[in-house]
Order: sequence, then C-alpha cells, then structure tokens
Amino acid sequence: MHAPDGFLQPSVALVTAILSIGVLALGLRHAGRELGDRQVPLAGVAAAFIFAAQMVNFPVAAGTTGHLLGGALAAVLLGPWVGMLVVSVVVIVQALLFADGGLTALGYNTLNMAIVTAFGGWAAFLLMRKVMPRTSGGVVGAGAVAAGISVVLSAAAFSIEWLFGASAPVAFDTVFGAMVGVHVLIGIGEAVLTGLVLSAVMASRPDLVIGAQHLTHDELAAKSRVGMRPFLIGSVFAAVVVGVVISQFAASSPDGLERVAIDNGFAESASDHIFGSSVFSDYATAGVSNESLSLAVAGIAGIAVTLLVGGGVLSASRSVRRRQMA
Repeated sequence: MHAPDGFLQPSVALVTAILSIGVLALGLRHAGRELGDRQVPLAGVAAAFIFAAQMVNFPVAAGTTGHLLGGALAAVLLGPWVGMLVVSVVVIVQALLFADGGLTALGYNTLNMAIVTAFGGWAAFLLMRKVMPRTSGGVVGAGAVAAGISVVLSAAAFSIEWLFGASAPVAFDTVFGAMVGVHVLIGIGEAVLTGLVLSAVMASRPDLVIGAQHLTHDELAAKSRVGMRPFLIGSVFAAVVVGVVISQFAASSPDGLERVAIDNGFAESASDHIFGSSVFSDYATAGVSNESLSLAVAGIAGIAVTLLVGGGVLSASRSVRRRQMA
C-alpha cells in the first residue's frame, strides 16, 4: 500500500496532505490528554514493531505479496488516536529514510495506511466486540477480524482517491475491484498476525490494552503479569527478531497495490523517489555488500528511529498538554 510519487494527481495529493495534517494535529491534542505514563513507551515499541513487521512481505497469490499495515492493531492496543499517530510515524520514517512511499504521496499514504486503518479498524473492533465473548479471547478475535476489515477499507480508500485523481485512463470500477479483491487476501494475513500479537500482549499485560478496558478482572481471567520493564524489553527484542531475522525470508514479489498497477497499466505513472539513493533506500545499507547484513543494518536503524520518534513525539505531546493545564 506504499504508493509512490505520481500514482495520483497533484490535486488529490494536496487535498489528502491537508486532511492528513489536520487529523495528525487533532491526534496530537488527543494524545496529550489521553496518554498515561505506561502508554508512551508502549507507543514507541508499537511503532518499532509495526515498522519491523512491514519489512516482511508474505505471499497471498501467484506473484503477489502483502504485509502488515498495523493500524487496527495499534488502535486496539492504544486507542484510535494514538494508534493512528503510531502508524503515521512509521509511514513518514519509511518515506524519508527508506524511500518507501513517495514524498508527494505522503498525504494519501498516511490517510490510507494510518488514519483509515486505525479509525476504520477501531470502529470494526467495537462492532465485533459486541458479538464476541467478554473474555481475553473475545478481544483477540474482535481485533483480528477488525484488522482484516481495515486492510480492505484502506484499499477502498485508494480506489476512491483514484476516482478523483487517476494518473492513467483506467476505470474506477476496475481499480476498485482489483484493489479490494487482492486486499481481501492480504487482510486474512493481517488478521492472523494481529491475532497472534494481541494474544501475546493479552497473555502478558492485558492492563495495557485499551481495547480490553471494558473487561473486569474476572472476565480477563488475569494471571500474574509480566513486569513493565521485561515486557518492553521483550517487545523490542521481538521487533528486532522480526526486522533483522524474519525479514530475511520476506517474499520479493510486488505487493497488492504494485500488482494492481502492473496488471492495469499504470505502474509507469510512478516517478523516482527523491531519496532513492539514500543510505537506507529500499531497506538496504549503502556500502554494505552482503545482502543479509545490509538488510539487518537497515532494519535495526529503522527500528531504533521509529522507537525514538514514536515515543518522543507522544511524550512531547503529553508534556505540552500538561504545561497548558498547569
């Protein structure tokens, strides 16, 4: 879903950029009011893990891959506003440091990958939670289904943007059908991965999960919890394993959006990234000839940056809010 520069007309890029900036500003205000001491480090860790997970493309069909978007996962863990900010940090870091997603496309990439997935996923989660058991498993199940739905919503959002800013003479219904079709398959993978991550967090620190705050202690069947420090260290370690080790086995075929663009003849609309020759462009490290080591170094760098930026931005937002209330 990382659209390059040129996939949509400049008018759509401008409108979505203004919209995304406005939502991000609102998100920072909400984060300043809502974040507690424990949520700030969790937000940084969530950003680092989602960045690492997005390095791992999994096959969904012949010649097509997908990867975790993470908006619904972040929303269930941290609430939709903070979750949206977390994924936005990932998308922006990817564009600026790794030439993944165009700079002029940042507006619609942020809108589609962070805003739509976080709020759409949260809305789907709230609906699914009503029909799920009031248990930890119910939260996991609702989150998994919501994650799958959020991917389809993201694909639909790009298709609607195509309707107003197509860069090639390809009909809206063609793009919509192709995007939604392939992203239903990718959504299944998103649901599985989200369910696995939520299961791990609910088993260790259910008190940190915003989406589980409606449950009582008995309904959670909470056992002895992992300490906060070991939990955060373990989560960062998991992100490093995913970004450094598991990413080595990522599928190399085009992702869903790229496959649709190739099949429908608008892949050539993409323009070169301005940072295409940067140090970590395409998740490789300039000057490192060993491919595995090159990817590992880029992965560690991305995890460190998203961890620090994600936690730093939200910590600063909370500090500003506290000063305003003082």
